[in-house]
Amino acid sequence: MRYGQIRKYDVANGPGIRTSLFVTGCPFKCEGCFNEEYQSKENGTLWSKSIEDRLIKFVSSERISGLSVLGGEPLVQDDDLLNLLKRVKKETKKSIWLWSGYEFEQLNQRQLDLLKYVDVLVDGLFVITKKDLKLKFRGSSNQRVIDLNKTRSQGKIVIWSGIKQGQ
Repeated sequence: MRYGQIRKYDVANGPGIRTSLFVTGCPFKCEGCFNEEYQSKENGTLWSKSIEDRLIKFVSSERISGLSVLGGEPLVQDDDLLNLLKRVKKETKKSIWLWSGYEFEQLNQRQLDLLKYVDVLVDGLFVITKKDLKLKFRGSSNQRVIDLNKTRSQGKIVIWSGIKQGQ
């Protein structure tokens, strides 16, 4: 896995103060993408155990609400991301948010296995004609903020309760 940046303190990508990991490599190439430099899987820094340990230390801080994983496209990453998510859950017990251009209904079994460790999924491609700067935690109105824990328990898509109609 390669990554473009780690933000130790991020207030834009999920509730509270979070640590955010921006992975590189994305097959979608959405028009107007805000992270165009992370589309190439060749960009960024190669993931390592020492970087993972540092990120775990960041997320473990009392000030941090959880981990946010964006990209690029997280759901095309190798097992490094799966291993990281497992560690975050085991060692910090904090929430994990993940942004993906894939819609939940499109996911394959490998991607669903990775999402077992994710609490909230923001799904769907960024669509420039549906861009809305007033939306909470997403860039276009077609994207959903899905509470994966409730979705798994209820067997149907459940929108995260922090999103109200029109947000």
